[in-house]
Amino acid sequence: MKRMEMPDVRLKLGNNYRPKLFVIEYVSTKKGDAERGPLVKMRASEAKIRLIQDGELVWVMGPRRSDLAELHVDDSIAEGNVYLRDISGVTHSEYVTVSKPDTDNPLANKHFG
Repeated sequence: MKRMEMPDVRLKLGNNYRPKLFVIEYVSTKKGDAERGPLVKMRASEAKIRLIQDGELVWVMGPRRSDLAELHVDDSIAEGNVYLRDISGVTHSEYVTVSKPDTDNPLANKHFG
């Protein structure tokens, strides 16, 4: 009798698990502002899912481009939402993904320098 193989139903949460976040607020700074530069604010529970910590550099992937930004944990932001500052190619009421950059593995067939 041939055995029936069951599909693997375990939850695979590797580097490919990147739930989208809704941009609730986007701020663009000017030259004379005290605080400037790319910044992402999200809830601590959202950062924990993505294995990122406060103060770390993260990739912000929007619909038009990707940028590196500093992460700040702020529990006043609702779950599933994100606050962005000075990230190009993103506006409010869009969805973005935030993930940890993979610096351990080199890019295939790409040379820099």
